[in-house]
Amino acid sequence: PMRQVLLHPGEDGFWVAECPSLPGCISQGESRERALVNIREAIAAYIRALEEDRLPVPPDNLEAVLIAV
Repeated sequence: PMRQVLLHPGEDGFWVAECPSLPGCISQGESRERALVNIREAIAAYIRALEEDRLPVPPDNLEAVLIAV
């Protein structure tokens, strides 16, 4: 399954990655690539924990749109 991930530079020079459809599922890395590897692992662990606790896994039905302001 696919999950949307937001990626942005953090204040400490690391890259921050978060999965909005999984509240609190956030990771970081020294590079964009490492942040993406780390969030992929965090998403898998998050979903595994929900399944082990027999809790529903939230769908990823978010839509990201870029707008000019």
